[in-house]
Amino acid sequence: MSLQQAPQSRVFVELVPWADRGRENYLLSGGETLPGLRRPLSSAQAQTATREVHVSGTAEVSATPDRAQVVVQMSSTKEAAAEAKKSVCRRLDYVTQTLQQQGVQSENVTVTKDFQRVENAYHMEAEVCITFTEFGKMQNICNFLVEKLDSSVVISQPHFYHTPGSIENLRRQACLVAVENAWRKAQEVCNLVGQTLGKPLLIKEEEMKEWEGQIDDHQSSRLSSSLTVQQKIKSATIHAACKVFITFEVKGREKKKNRI
Repeated sequence: MSLQQAPQSRVFVELVPWADRGRENYLLSGGETLPGLRRPLSSAQAQTATREVHVSGTAEVSATPDRAQVVVQMSSTKEAAAEAKKSVCRRLDYVTQTLQQQGVQSENVTVTKDFQRVENAYHMEAEVCITFTEFGKMQNICNFLVEKLDSSVVISQPHFYHTPGSIENLRRQACLVAVENAWRKAQEVCNLVGQTLGKPLLIKEEEMKEWEGQIDDHQSSRLSSSLTVQQKIKSATIHAACKVFITFEVKGREKKKNRI
């Protein structure tokens, strides 16, 4: 089968079967070898020679962050140690009870306390680190705490991030979609020239790139703390691009026998 070669197109090539590859040396009658020669294929071998199509496939996928972390800080400085502790613990209990009522699991809440003497007074600080998987719930809880507590309680801006498992899943997804795209391309090529696509002989991942989403220039000029939640999520979104190279076997279509 011969095809007219077009620019930037894949062509089928007749190759030596794997059983004959690497047989560069042949024995002579005297037991010597003669390098650099190949025996010509017989007509039967030529019909069974492996024909291949080489294609590349690319894919780009993205994933928004699956975790957010918020830190709630409270402090008090009093002349009496008991008063400083009481002031902080009262607000700390209110925060932890609110989290429990809103269904935040205890394993997603970390509480740290620090108590020290400052000159002639006592200073106590408490910090509640909360990890959220539901961003809508996070916003509702933060808004509620801002409304109910005074300015002595500081609630940080949410920090969005990805767990290692989600990043690995993103890489796999990019590779699988690239392989699927390459397979579809090879399938269409074979259909176009009247051939049947066979099994893959080689699958190679040539490139994998990752980068975080970027907001536009106007938004990037603003302070990070002034960005909206949606802008923060967009900025923390991770993109992955993959390129693969695949070699497929090509089979000729069987001719239908005419029935008498």
